[in-house]
Amino acid sequence: MRNPPFIAGKRCVHALWWCLAASTVVSFAGAVEAATLAEKAKESGCVSKPTPVQETLYRCSTESGAFSYFNVPGISGEFRGSGSGNSGGGNSRKSASTPSPAGFPKVDAETQKGRDDMRRKVLADELAAEEKLLAESRTLFANGAPIPLSEETANAGKYRERIARLRQSVQLHERNIEALKKELSNTR
Repeated sequence: MRNPPFIAGKRCVHALWWCLAASTVVSFAGAVEAATLAEKAKESGCVSKPTPVQETLYRCSTESGAFSYFNVPGISGEFRGSGSGNSGGGNSRKSASTPSPAGFPKVDAETQKGRDDMRRKVLADELAAEEKLLAESRTLFANGAPIPLSEETANAGKYRERIARLRQSVQLHERNIEALKKELSNTR
């Protein structure tokens, strides 16, 4: 069994790696900030240029090839030079909206209404089919005590396996019905 703190640390490193993949080289606004950042980088044993991870957290490579993380509290609370406008919140891409290209095809309201109606009908049909399958599964499951088949009377393990499969079938159909009802409630 793996050590949970090791796994958590590895996940943090991976998360930080993804954050850094989106950011670019740091540009500094003032000489004081640059000096402070350079001093912290030197103290941390950096051999590469520090890159921002969060508001005041930076990362750089050391001689051993490992990453060093350090805080620079004097620098203001947003990434500098990344061009993303991200202030460390984590949802930088949700705020920007890209307009459709000029030649992009548009769908008129009547066509979209027809598509929405068709989608609602398909979902309703799927819901009816799932409800029918759930009723059949519940009948076969018989509240966890179905009548044993001839080959199951001598082998209790087979009987338990069949009960488990039937229980899973009931649960699957219940989840499907729940998802279809949720999807139907989200339609316009």
